Amino acid sequence: MKIALINENSQAAKNTVIYNALKKVADAHGFEVVNYGMYSADSPSLTYVQNGILAATLLNAKAVDYVITGCGTGEGAMLALNSFPGVICGHVATPLDAYTFAQINDGNAISIPFALGFGWGGDLNLEYIFEKLFCEPSGQGYPRERAEPEQRNKKILDGVREKAFKPLVEILESLDKDLVKGAFAGEKFSELFFKDCKDEKIGAFVKKILA
Repeated sequence: MKIALINENSQAAKNTVIYNALKKVADAHGFEVVNYGMYSADSPSLTYVQNGILAATLLNAKAVDYVITGCGTGEGAMLALNSFPGVICGHVATPLDAYTFAQINDGNAISIPFALGFGWGGDLNLEYIFEKLFCEPSGQGYPRERAEPEQRNKKILDGVREKAFKPLVEILESLDKDLVKGAFAGEKFSELFFKDCKDEKIGAFVKKILA
């Protein structure tokens, strides 16, 4: 599994702390972590809305399999990610949130509150969140006797979302160009994205808007 980490501007200073906690857990599972920044307050700025654009582009292009993101409360980033097709993002503040989201909702992104309640032991809470998020294959249901209706409801939700959204490139083309271009402005974005992008149409769009 390839996991992307994306921070927005208010929490850029925590990028290294989050990355280290995530990488420790990912390494134990043989997963790869790709850090898309922001790497510091001096990096090209990402708003939580741009986190949604970037996350949706990475997931729909199959450049990554999972996205870890967040903001001060985690709510804005969650809403932004869920505004796009191909993304199911949960709001995760505790290890229990992480486990139940993975097992019941079987999503591909989480948004963490990196400021709200983030005090002493915050780095440990992050590590425990990532441990419970990836400790088992997702979508198995919780409790297990509820697996069948939960999996059925997830398929229904997937069908509803498929009808509710336009193709990603069509959505991105309709948005403010500077807003979208800014989502791809990270200093390592092109280096990381184009080597992993598996969708030619999305790749072509990104090249065009960056040109």
